[in-house]
Amino acid sequence: MTIGHPKLVAAITAEIAASGPMPFVRFMELALYHPQFGYYMRPPEPGAERIGWSGDFYTSSDVHPILGQALAKQARQLDAALGHPDPFTVVEMGPGKGLLAKHFLSACRVNPDDSFSQRLRYVLIERSPAMQELQRQNLLHGLCEPGRITWLEGLDSLTEQSVTGLCFSNELPDAFPVHRIQIEQGRAQEICVDYDGTNFVECLRPLSSPDVQHYLDNLKLTLPEGYQTEINTAAVRWMAQVARAINRGLAITIDYGHTAQDLYGPDRAKGTLLCYYSQMTSENPYERVGLQDMTSHVDFSTLATAGDAQGLHVTGFTNQMSFLMGLGLEDFLAKMDPEGAEFRAAIHLVRPEGMGRTFKVLIQHKGIEAPTLDGLAFKPFFGTALMLHHAA
Repeated sequence: MTIGHPKLVAAITAEIAASGPMPFVRFMELALYHPQFGYYMRPPEPGAERIGWSGDFYTSSDVHPILGQALAKQARQLDAALGHPDPFTVVEMGPGKGLLAKHFLSACRVNPDDSFSQRLRYVLIERSPAMQELQRQNLLHGLCEPGRITWLEGLDSLTEQSVTGLCFSNELPDAFPVHRIQIEQGRAQEICVDYDGTNFVECLRPLSSPDVQHYLDNLKLTLPEGYQTEINTAAVRWMAQVARAINRGLAITIDYGHTAQDLYGPDRAKGTLLCYYSQMTSENPYERVGLQDMTSHVDFSTLATAGDAQGLHVTGFTNQMSFLMGLGLEDFLAKMDPEGAEFRAAIHLVRPEGMGRTFKVLIQHKGIEAPTLDGLAFKPFFGTALMLHHAA
């Protein structure tokens, strides 16, 4: 079994040789986002697919357009709450292959002469040139007039408070590089990565950043001896950037994850880090380095608290099944043949034992009173279960 992409492995081992063992967060950053050889940054091999049914993993948009259609319906409701601004800006962060954008924009063109589609501007935030190219192939085919769709490499390219409308992501913060920690003698130690000449090996070192301890302090949880978990400080910084970009509107974060109380519970004593390769999961990040995806479950409590500190307040917290039900899932399904493949694909998104409950939806608002949203009509969670000061 290969240890990974040869040039990427050479770059990582050279950095370890020069600077000593690296925190896992740095290892994951290089494995996924090395400018030349990282998993997401390197163009896929000809004829190969990274995301999709024949790739390493698939997202909701690979299953069925229904999520994009529902988000478009929710955006129209937000547009009315905002007073029909011109432009109404949609910012999608981490847009993958561009399929969710394609489904969203196609739903908005049902009546291309209406006011909403005329005022709509769509911004895709994508750092990978290879993924940008794939998105362009999927999007620039008559979905919008020239200039309606734009690309930016990062949220920092948006002017502060420049967005009136909607910022959303689907399966983004789960792919942020994470610190991994282990509790030793009652204190958190950082899991670092060394190289023994043949394989990558783990070792423990003091925490590499005060942000990790600050994150742990905010959790107000006592973790037992030997406990391992992930700390996603990048998600905190990202949420602050989202909040700064919004003037008036919503942020919708769709991902698999939990409240802090559940995520850092005793049944997850080894953390949630998973790797994906050819539709198979693995808990070993030190094989196929740069050739497999790595993810960890999202701490929605910390995301909510980080947003709240920046004026981005919790509107509601639900799961994908309830979100889609509130936005007319039954109406979407009624138009399909219940014996057909399309119907079965749509049901896959809401199956309670699968994506329907595993995927959560965090909605936050800024610059407006908390709006009444169809996507939050069904509430499987109590709001107090989300915020950190209720998690202990």
